Amino acid sequence: MFGAWDGSVRGARQLQAELARQVRLQDDFDPPRHLAGFDVGFEDEGRITRAAVVLLDAREMTPLETHVARVPTSMPYVPGLLSFRELPALLAALALLRQAPDLVMVDGQGIAHPRRLGIAAHFGVATGLPSIGVAKKPLCGRFDAPGEQPGDRTPLIDKGQQIGWALRSKARCLPLIVSPGHRVSMAGAIDWTLHCLRGYRLPEPTRLADRLASRRGEVR
Repeated sequence: MFGAWDGSVRGARQLQAELARQVRLQDDFDPPRHLAGFDVGFEDEGRITRAAVVLLDAREMTPLETHVARVPTSMPYVPGLLSFRELPALLAALALLRQAPDLVMVDGQGIAHPRRLGIAAHFGVATGLPSIGVAKKPLCGRFDAPGEQPGDRTPLIDKGQQIGWALRSKARCLPLIVSPGHRVSMAGAIDWTLHCLRGYRLPEPTRLADRLASRRGEVR
């Protein structure tokens, strides 16, 4: 999961750079039958990390499985190193699924990260699963405001490189930040996110996972 990481912040950043070189930004998966959405919350004043997963039918966007995994939080919050704090719970949630997903969406960044390894990219490399990051706000980079219509998007650029998209997923809502995580292209990340929109700001996989992770209600 974390290789030979020594537990230090410096070591985590070095590991991020190594893992980022393993990220593949080409579509490398068959048309998915099952999508999974993941999100993370915390309990007991941050001492417990709670990861929610929802498995959906890729065509109908109907939930097939829902699970919540709880594990002790092993690392404090450090900006830019969120994946080291959240990954253990995400892997525990993945292990609860009876059916493996063909494509994963994680509430967080893919490569739209200063070291190109946000939680969706780290999760993808750790599991080998195709993954997409769908974040509620940018972590780095700049973008022009997309148009006001759902589906309007503009490139997210950092240091002269496109690292994702700013997507207007719903009218009169702030844009989402969509970026490939692993085994997904830049175009594939936005196309699959658009495919999963059902009139809400968040695409269905992460919207339903967000409801579980934040304890706002049952999935429906």
